[in-house]
Amino acid sequence: MQRKKIITSAFSNLYTDQRIEKVCRTLYENGYEIELIGNNWKGAEKMSRPYSFSRIPLISKSLKTAYFEFNWKLYRQLKKKADCNTILHANDLDVLLPNYILAEKLKIPLVFDSHEIFSEMPAIQGRMSQKLWRYLEKKLIPGQQLMITASTGYACWFKKKYGVDPAVIQNAPRKLDFRQNIPDNHPKIILYQGAINPFRGIDKAILAMKYLENVIFKIAGDGPVRKEYEALVSKENLQHKVEFLGRLVPEDLRKVTLTADCGMSIEENGGESYYYSLPNKILDGIQARVPVILSNLPEMQNIKRQFDIGETITSHQPEDIAKAIRMVLNKGRMNYLPELEKAADFFCWENEEMKLLGIFDKASHIQI
Repeated sequence: MQRKKIITSAFSNLYTDQRIEKVCRTLYENGYEIELIGNNWKGAEKMSRPYSFSRIPLISKSLKTAYFEFNWKLYRQLKKKADCNTILHANDLDVLLPNYILAEKLKIPLVFDSHEIFSEMPAIQGRMSQKLWRYLEKKLIPGQQLMITASTGYACWFKKKYGVDPAVIQNAPRKLDFRQNIPDNHPKIILYQGAINPFRGIDKAILAMKYLENVIFKIAGDGPVRKEYEALVSKENLQHKVEFLGRLVPEDLRKVTLTADCGMSIEENGGESYYYSLPNKILDGIQARVPVILSNLPEMQNIKRQFDIGETITSHQPEDIAKAIRMVLNKGRMNYLPELEKAADFFCWENEEMKLLGIFDKASHIQI
């Protein structure tokens, strides 16, 4: 039987979105015709993919109006491109509405991939926009037959809240054939990778550098509070210990990760989306065989119970963060390697993509 066409859409410029890239590549390599639609919000860097992709140009200057503009333009694009032999694939709540409307209209399957609990993200808490996203969630998510999400905690939250039963497909990296020597760094390299957003513990980690010697803290990423954290580094005279690398393409980021002595995922409880998250940086660290310091949040501790891949901070006080980093550095990366090897075999995309293919196979045969 000929594979159906899949139209994947996301409010993203697509350039550094590793989950979408892995999903689309897996589906493409397994015979599906893929059309990926994003936008040019925050740039439109040149990129190459083996499948078709496009970016909808936006003229909006604020994120709030950009969402409305993109959803309207996306609906028009989907209406042109979709037919009875199409599967729609919506990435996150911020593109679900146009996909939902068209799926209902054409009686075609819709796969909804919720990367997070969008309505509970810290950036929108307590704002009017949160009420809008919660309203859309309440109207659109119940009854979704084909839903996937990125952590067990998220899946349980959606099931309890809306009665749906999402499949869990973790955003794990592809297996890395790890054969390199562990570097003997001087100073030791502490790495944060990911968006520079509030509630990530980055500011506390910067202050923790005051309690550590012979270390350099590398921050790979960009985001709305980067300038604030750069000012904090200057204020505390920590320029010799903290380095901002900016946003890196996935290939360059992997090279940096491989050199680190200690990674970190010390998210704070900034609401349910953070509380139940399984951050990509943990799985990337595991695949690079880099031990990590972790928050005491459910999904992180679930991994820690299975595999001894690092240390847990006792609080977000800078002294306690420094203490956890010191424990990792004193123990040394080599001593974590056996557990990291076992975890790397377990948390890899090759295990996740079989579940993904099962979802889209079901979508191909579902009767609407």
